[in-house]
Amino acid sequence: QVQLVESGGGLVQAGDSLRLSCAASGRTFGTYAMGWFRQGPGKEREFVAGISRRNAYTYYADSVKGRFTISRDHAGNTVYLQMNSLKPEDTAVYYCTAQQTTGWRIPRSRDEYDYWGQGTQVTVSS
Repeated sequence: QVQLVESGGGLVQAGDSLRLSCAASGRTFGTYAMGWFRQGPGKEREFVAGISRRNAYTYYADSVKGRFTISRDHAGNTVYLQMNSLKPEDTAVYYCTAQQTTGWRIPRSRDEYDYWGQGTQVTVSS
């Protein structure tokens, strides 16, 4: 059974950093594209960052480019989202997601992903 479990969320002040982790189990995820989405209060769930299978490529939403970094451990089963210079508008529930793929493209639409975690809350105060 595939399971994605996020951790590392919390309450921080603007300008602080947080690192989110996503532990994946039930498959060998090195061959999966992985991503982070977020959903703020009253907003649609939106793409934040993604990493291709084999960690070949990464892609970021414009709103987080230069501040957030997605990475994955060598075994491929833990994905991280390092978030620096956090802003109040980054406040959201952050979700980890995975897509089984043989391609190199990083999906940016939530409909393209196969598995989702339960989410972790990130709150940034001003």
